[in-house]
Amino acid sequence: MSLANPVRVALLQINPTVGDLAGNVRRLVAAARRAQAQGACLAVAPELALTGYPPEDLLLRPAFLAACEQALADCAAQLADLPGFRLVVGHPQALPGQVRRADVRTRSWSVPTCVNAASLLGEGRVLGRYAKRELPNYQVFDERRYFVSGRDAAAAPGFGPLVFEAGGLRFGVNICEDAWFDEPGEAVRAAGAQVLLVLNASPFHLGKALEREERMAERARHLGLPLLYAHLVGGQDEIVFDGASFALDATGAVRSRAVTFAEAEAIVEIRPADGALALAGELCPHPSHEAQAWDALVTGVRDYLGKNGFPGAIIGLSGGVDSALVLAVAVDALGADKVRCVMMPSPYTAEISWVDAREMAQRLGVRYDEMSIVPMFDAFRATLAAEFAGRPEDTTEENIQARIRGTLLMALSNKYGSIVLTTGNKSEMATGYCTLYGDMAGGFAVIKDVAKTLVWRLANWRNAQAVAAGQAPVIPERIITRPPSAELRPDQTDQDSLPPYEVLDAILALYMEQDRSLEEIVAAGFSPADVERVTRLIKLNEYKRRQAPVGIRITHRAFGRDWRYPITSRFRA
Repeated sequence: MSLANPVRVALLQINPTVGDLAGNVRRLVAAARRAQAQGACLAVAPELALTGYPPEDLLLRPAFLAACEQALADCAAQLADLPGFRLVVGHPQALPGQVRRADVRTRSWSVPTCVNAASLLGEGRVLGRYAKRELPNYQVFDERRYFVSGRDAAAAPGFGPLVFEAGGLRFGVNICEDAWFDEPGEAVRAAGAQVLLVLNASPFHLGKALEREERMAERARHLGLPLLYAHLVGGQDEIVFDGASFALDATGAVRSRAVTFAEAEAIVEIRPADGALALAGELCPHPSHEAQAWDALVTGVRDYLGKNGFPGAIIGLSGGVDSALVLAVAVDALGADKVRCVMMPSPYTAEISWVDAREMAQRLGVRYDEMSIVPMFDAFRATLAAEFAGRPEDTTEENIQARIRGTLLMALSNKYGSIVLTTGNKSEMATGYCTLYGDMAGGFAVIKDVAKTLVWRLANWRNAQAVAAGQAPVIPERIITRPPSAELRPDQTDQDSLPPYEVLDAILALYMEQDRSLEEIVAAGFSPADVERVTRLIKLNEYKRRQAPVGIRITHRAFGRDWRYPITSRFRA
């Protein structure tokens, strides 16, 4: 191993915006220049960093692919004054000579005509290209809809293994899913690579960061090569990316790890040591389970509102723990000046709910208003009195209250432009313990993938963080400890309609997230009655979830793009 000097490589952990090609180029160029100023001769940007991930059906538009080609050329040109500096960047690449045409017989599009590519930029031009070989089609991934595999030489000619030299070392390129399989890495090693670069856009879920490192450690050991992993950060619709880019030596040991949920240029220094390559860099710790969840929610809210241009958020504050948690997340994401909450008491709202809601808003310093729904509720009941004569009050009247609140919140949203953040949790979404056009009305569902038991854990965790920082707890203790209630009828609690949340959430995790059968869940120790009740509610309420706003995904399976069950179905197992 004959390196005259240590080689510095920068992992550009950036937060692009889908479709903002010019803005993403500026972000890439600025990060690359900062890396070069720190002595890096090579910078590695994440998968599809040029476009943001995932661009979805933008990839079906020829004009978008043409704009991507121009943006890539612009990026190369803007770094032309850095002699010897190299940037590897992910982007979609249209295949030459192929044009997407509609099939007039089927009214459908022809096969994909682009690849998920990485290009090596230097001296103001593209020096080499690589196409992703393994295209994931599970969970939130749908890449076979858009891309041709780089292993299909006939469909994607000229996209073989990419190996190049920088600083006296030879680097090979894989893209995300490639590194979960043997062949792509073996191909670049056979072509002479001494270090494997892996460009990634791997959506976050709890525990995913450790899983990535373990799988990449297997890859590094299998190849006998150091591995550098450049990862995306930020929010895109319902998915978030956590960053935490890392570097492994050939034994699979983690030698560098970037910060989570923040942009960074992680500098990794490579030098020879005892006949091998030694790696060094900043080694940030893995956050706790609760810290990961909190940062994912904050990132999701900040980027959904920021990237879509909403001036602020409106939250219906009830005095309960769900709305309190959403309010705390929103303030951490946006600042108190951009968050407004509205308390809308009904005839059944407890006095302590008023007191707790006011105190919560005061602690966070947000605008707080109270709008009684009693006059409107009375008007609805009067209007429907003749129609409902002789029928007892039931969930109909409960839902009317929720829908009045939804109407008020959406009116404020229309008038002021701020987006309504809904406050329903995953347990409620699963079982339908929510009202269409009522508490489900809004633009973004912050805790849609947060089970109730995790809601309580996050509330306690956030309070503990505040206390550790010498501040007062963010959420009043009584909001966390009092029995949860929708307060839509006298003396109501959630457990009137649902099993205890500890039971419900455990069954939900086994059935919905792990695809366990009813028999397996009963065998795990749950009563057949509870299992039947919870799973029946999950199946019956698919029609509600289809009409719910998009929300942040933090588990490996959320209600959304990776849950596609038919509404009309008689399968009951």
